Amino acid sequence: MTPDAAEGEIDYTHPELEAEQTPLQPGTEAPDFTLPTTPDQAVTLSNFRGQPVILAFYPADWSPVCGDQMGLYNEFLSEFRDYNAQLFGLSVDGVWSHDAFEADRNLHFPLLADFEPKGEVARAYGVYRDEPGTAERALFVIDAEGVVQWSYVSPVGVNPGVDGILDALEELPSEENQ
Repeated sequence: MTPDAAEGEIDYTHPELEAEQTPLQPGTEAPDFTLPTTPDQAVTLSNFRGQPVILAFYPADWSPVCGDQMGLYNEFLSEFRDYNAQLFGLSVDGVWSHDAFEADRNLHFPLLADFEPKGEVARAYGVYRDEPGTAERALFVIDAEGVVQWSYVSPVGVNPGVDGILDALEELPSEENQ
């Protein structure tokens, strides 16, 4: 924890983050975006106003930790849906890689391709890693009004699990969870 961080606050610093990059903090309006989910379909974040959204940035399709993380979220989709939350996975991989990865892992939620311009959305959320050219392993829970209510950056080699997401969803006003 940094010396300036108050007790009970989450320390969002991470040695692998570029100095100018800071993940979006709770209370920040989530930047809108439109990203492809298939070669001929796209998702626009603002179209999901009125319900919570979970953004799960991850470094790359096909890496062992990413596969485990996305597979775990797939197993918890019904719990996320209990909160009326929409889950999106985001990486800098292209739609064809996502298509094959989704099919191989039998995923039932959209993977969004932050491919061109590479990492533009990850940069907007403060979670792009310049050196390898990938996104951090970062999570954001956005409320029905489009405001970040929780964010977390995990070490790249560590699956952050679902507890933080579920806790953040639980903290949302109850009318959002219906």
